[in-house]
Amino acid sequence: MVLASLVFVLLAALLHVYIFTMESITWTRPATWKRFSITSQEDADTTRPLAYNQGFYNLFLAVGALTGTGAVALGHAAVGWTLVLSSCGSMLLASVVLALSGRKYLRAAATQGVTPLLAVVLGVLGLLTA
Repeated sequence: MVLASLVFVLLAALLHVYIFTMESITWTRPATWKRFSITSQEDADTTRPLAYNQGFYNLFLAVGALTGTGAVALGHAAVGWTLVLSSCGSMLLASVVLALSGRKYLRAAATQGVTPLLAVVLGVLGLLTA
């Protein structure tokens, strides 16, 4: 279960790096802002600073998850699992907040939340049975 958990941690981290890229690098491209239900280039330009900042939150969560995975792999289990559970727990809670923001966000919340949920559940089960 531990290995499966770490695979889901990596998937969650990669997704959050992708979200960072969209929010902080490609936000003003129509293909990106339309994905976030922004309706005009003007609105994308106006919201760019907010998206830029939010993107870095996602990047930092990914870095924490990746660093934790590396620490676990290198035998530093306590540090690694602390980072993994903190980062993935934050990703999961952010997806819950997104889901509570309205029905139109449920798909995005599920996309954002399933991999960290599986990472946390499998990680905790793996640690409890080790």
